[in-house]
Amino acid sequence: MELRDYPPMLFIERPLAFEALGWIWEIKLDGWRLTAMFGDGQCKLRTRGGADATRWFPEVSKSLARVPGGPYITDGEVCVFDDLGHSDFDRLQARGQRRRFVDGGDRVGYAIFDLMVDHGIDVTGQTLLQRKAILGELLDPCPDNVLVVGFFDSDIERVFNEAVLGMKLEGLVAKRIDSPYMPGHRTSDWVKVKRKDAGPPERFKC
Repeated sequence: MELRDYPPMLFIERPLAFEALGWIWEIKLDGWRLTAMFGDGQCKLRTRGGADATRWFPEVSKSLARVPGGPYITDGEVCVFDDLGHSDFDRLQARGQRRRFVDGGDRVGYAIFDLMVDHGIDVTGQTLLQRKAILGELLDPCPDNVLVVGFFDSDIERVFNEAVLGMKLEGLVAKRIDSPYMPGHRTSDWVKVKRKDAGPPERFKC
């Protein structure tokens, strides 16, 4: 079992009715996509482009390595969070380009939203809600510098208006509750609903 065998699943971008049935919604964070393989003293981090980022973010890799059991493989985004909990892409860009932690620099957090392997068992064929439940139990309590991304299934329009528009976030990601995880595939089971005037900064290719 290798981390490279589990590239991240990708979303499409299109309009989706907030009242659509069978979906959960997450806040779209503004970070770098990372998959992680960890447990029993070891951890590897991999960017969407395939780069080994384990040494780039030691505060994350060291925390995940302390999780007992394994191996586990997760999907998420590494972010720099400001004092209000917003993800700040520019600060992450500045930190990530150094390829290491520098004293006095911004710390990052790994925001995990999916689980692909649990105790060495491939769980990609289980439903999204089943994987979320396993992930929540696995990371309770969360290690330092790690968080589990929450989701909601009601009052979506209010959340969009108050959080996305009110705080000028990039948008929301909607996911079908019964969807499997399909590594490396772009799928209509995950949909990004973007704020109209949101224009993310130029992405750093890694």
